[in-house]
Amino acid sequence: MSFFAILFALLIEQIRPVGRGNLIHGVVRRWVAVATRNFDTGSRSHGWFVMALAVGGPTAVAAGVHWLLLAAIGWPAAMLWTTVLLYYTLGFRHFSHHFTGLRDALLSGDEGLARQLLARWQRVDVSQLPRNEIVRHVIRYSVLAAHRHVFGVLACYACLALLGFGPAGAVLYRVAEFAPRYWKHRARQAGQAVSDGLRTAAAQFWHVLDWLPARFTALGFAVVGSFEDAIDAWRAHSAAEPQDTDGLIIAATSGALGIALAGQPLAPLTETGPFDMSRLAATVPDRALRVPVTEHLAQVVGLVWRTVVMWMVLLGILTLGSLLG
Repeated sequence: MSFFAILFALLIEQIRPVGRGNLIHGVVRRWVAVATRNFDTGSRSHGWFVMALAVGGPTAVAAGVHWLLLAAIGWPAAMLWTTVLLYYTLGFRHFSHHFTGLRDALLSGDEGLARQLLARWQRVDVSQLPRNEIVRHVIRYSVLAAHRHVFGVLACYACLALLGFGPAGAVLYRVAEFAPRYWKHRARQAGQAVSDGLRTAAAQFWHVLDWLPARFTALGFAVVGSFEDAIDAWRAHSAAEPQDTDGLIIAATSGALGIALAGQPLAPLTETGPFDMSRLAATVPDRALRVPVTEHLAQVVGLVWRTVVMWMVLLGILTLGSLLG
């Protein structure tokens, strides 16, 4: 059932992308806002309670409806519910329009437009970046977006689906990623500060939750890319920054494609982007790696899609084995 639910969700999302102001996103945003407004008192323990409530509420609804449909109607209804939730939580079209616009601008030689698009996407200062640095940052942000919107969701969904929780893992991952970004947005608004206890709880919870999905993504990149180089980069980064899961993905990408992705993070503009790049300067040393150029963007697309196909084939084989068994 998982294989078909993922396949249908990806196909539908390619045909009809999820709109930014969709109903599900609005409901989750209001739920997180209510939990924050009513329970964020500033204490560390209350920060953990708000985090558990904000993330656990939608996750429990996803699992509860799945169990109810499975018991009352059967697996077709449960698969439909899973497909709907995967459609809203999983897919490339959540971010691919940013990548496509940047790639087209760079291929046409319009570096000014590329700088505008990158600054608008990540809210970072790129006014002084040379062309190869623009490419490097586009690759870094794009592979992290692919992880957050595709591979991380797949990993968390698969783990909890194996335990019988249906689509709860996908909802858990996406809400846990969305909530800290929402709280950063609130913190920038006058009179809507978010406590340090809540932000600390969110960061710690995300680190634990993303530990396995990040390695899921890095392993996929290694298998479909240059395996030995990707594993070497993985080990080097883990030794230098064992707590930095985003950096691990960047390091694995660097080794898999043989391109230099390490370097200083970009300075934020008026707000912080969705990814904390402050520690990625310590990623694997770029020894004997090529400088990123525009042509490498196509290699990144190929790497990501080969990884999707690999995991889908593996999941298909497991599904077939389960049906035949």
